This record gives sequence, C-alpha cells and structure tokens, in this order.
Amino acid sequence: MFQIVEKELLVKFPLMRHLHVLTCQIPNNLGRRKLVYHLADPEGNWKTICSILDLVITGPSNLKKINFLIFPESILPFPRIHETLEKLDKFRPNTVCIVGIGPIMLGDYKGLLEQFESDNGEALASVIEDLDSGAIDSLPVNCCMIAVKEDDGRQRVFFEAKSHPFVGEETLDSDHYLYRGKIFPFFRCQPSCYNFMALICLDYAYRDIYQSNINVIIEKANQLFFDTRQKLNLLAVIACNPKPEHHAFGDVARGFYGEYLARSPGIDDTATLFCNSSEDTIFPESGPNTQYGHSSVLIHKNHKLRPIQMPEYSIDDYDGRPLGRLRFGATTRLHYFSLPFFHELDPRSTRTPLKVHAVFRPDQDGWYRINRDELTHNSLD
Repeated sequence: MFQIVEKELLVKFPLMRHLHVLTCQIPNNLGRRKLVYHLADPEGNWKTICSILDLVITGPSNLKKINFLIFPESILPFPRIHETLEKLDKFRPNTVCIVGIGPIMLGDYKGLLEQFESDNGEALASVIEDLDSGAIDSLPVNCCMIAVKEDDGRQRVFFEAKSHPFVGEETLDSDHYLYRGKIFPFFRCQPSCYNFMALICLDYAYRDIYQSNINVIIEKANQLFFDTRQKLNLLAVIACNPKPEHHAFGDVARGFYGEYLARSPGIDDTATLFCNSSEDTIFPESGPNTQYGHSSVLIHKNHKLRPIQMPEYSIDDYDGRPLGRLRFGATTRLHYFSLPFFHELDPRSTRTPLKVHAVFRPDQDGWYRINRDELTHNSLD
C-alpha cells in the first residue's frame, strides 16, 4: 500500500524569489538478461552525470541559483552512489538532487537503507518486514535517491523504491516482477514552508483495486492545507519512458488539476515536473512508435501561460486539459527554468509563472548554452 511519511528538511530558499530547476534530459542505455534489466553502458552514464554535476558545482552565470537538480530514472550506476554524494556535498546549501539509480537487487537496496538509516527508517522497516514475509533478496528494485544539502551544510540522503509492477515498464496491468516500494517521503522544507514529493514514472499513474497513488497524494496535500494552510508545491516525476505522453498520464493530469468531483485546495498550485530520458536512449524492446524525451512541466489553468511554439520548447494546454504545459523536445538537453514560489501565485499578478532561463546541448567540452537567437529562431509565437 502507498504510504506517505513526512520528512522535515532545514531548507531556506531565498525570500521573494522564484525557484530554479535544472532538469537533465540525457540518454540511457538499458540491456536485459533473463528478464533482469541492467545498465548496458554504466561508464557512459557516469561520464555524462559527472559533466552535469561539475557544471552545477562551478555554477557559471546564473546556474549558481539552482535549487533543484533532477535526473531521469535508472540512470546512475549503483557503484557510483558514494562518488555522487561526494560531488553533491560540494553543492551550495539549500540544493536538492533527485536521481534514478540503475536496476539493483533487494539486498543492495536494503544495504543502502541501512547505511542511511537515520533518514530511511520507515523504508528499512518495510523492507525487513517484506523479507521476513518471504521476499527474496535477488528481487529487482527500481529506486531513486533524493539528496539534500540543508541550509547548515548537512547532507541528507533518502531512497524511494518504485511501487509499479515491472515488465518492460510499459503496461499498467502486467505481472508484478519488481519489488514494490511502499514508503514515499513527503518533504517539508522549513523555514521556507515549501513542500515537495518525488515519484518514479508510472507510479504517477498506478492504481490497484485498493487505492490510487495519485489520490493518496491529493488527500495528503488536502490534509496539509486544512491543518496548516500549506500545500504541495512540487511533484517531481522522473522517467525513462518510451511513451511520455501516453493517455494514462494525460488522464491522471486531467483529474489532478480538473476538480471535476471534489475541490482539492492542497494541489491547486502544485507544479508537476516530468523529467524523461532523451531520444538517444537505447532500450532492448524499442518498437517503431518508441519516443523518449519531451520532459514537461504542468501547472493549474488558473496560472495563465501564453501559447508559444519554439524549436526547443512550446507552451500549450496539453490537448485541451485544464492546465498549462511547458513541453520540451526529445533531444539530449539540459533545461534550466524557474518555478513559481507560493507568494507569486496571485491571479492579479502579471508575472509569468514559468520562465525558461537556458537550454544546454552536449558539446565536446561538456555542455554548450544555446544562445537566445538559436532558441527563438523560427518562433511561431
């Protein structure tokens, strides 16, 4: 069962300033042996990840303002976790990094939770209970890491296992060939009063005969609103999805923002961020209709977004749904943009809720910042 646990963070985002996000739409290379998926090119993944981490550490131009760094799912090689944490410890305070870890086994996942037990006690207890109930330690696990550098410089590390059954990551009703995570952190940043969650791909759309993952999140956000007048500010969904715009995602988004059955004040101002791998991703079962990429940001229809069509990104209403969508292309890119802080969500304001600051493409020397003329070339706005 999908269970949300609150985690308090000492995070102090700058006052009266929108937040800055860098999403990494980078390629992945997955292989499969005897139904078990693995990273086919872990060193290639690590080289790409290092180039991005070094870019954030050096912080050229306004990259020094980054608050959230988000990678796709199943991208980070398991043996490189501690090296990643060493690099993340060089980040500026009040920075959050969400990254998917390459496929591992339940025994490895339990070991990670034991190493960082102070922040993952509930998840560790759940794994131990499952092992005692007959789960095998070689069961595949798809998980992500949320690493936070708090205001005082302390590093916090959280892990979250995917709850969706895994057979090629495609269908919603496949055999349950995956360890199913049950504990999902709800992060409450104080003193900033900013709240966020992370999900892995189809966990956003998954439901069974007992409950819906997204409905549990809505109920939690509503409870938070009625108790404290705070809301869920950001829902980050990391993916390595060959169908990023499958109707299942659109249907859930319509219900999430539509308020057709009951009003949900806890998620009225939630920004939903989808970070997918790029079109250069290699997957062993890729078909003719495979289309990776198209990372996006969704926001409620009350926060008006002006329609835009550019080579690198567009803004639309997601096929008539009650929301505004910032939609990126499919190529390998780093997207740097701002998210609205809660105090900016005033309907009387003329401020743009979402703003793209920069787009980076891969270059021989790392990452090249696409200049403004290239971004606006052939604009249809």
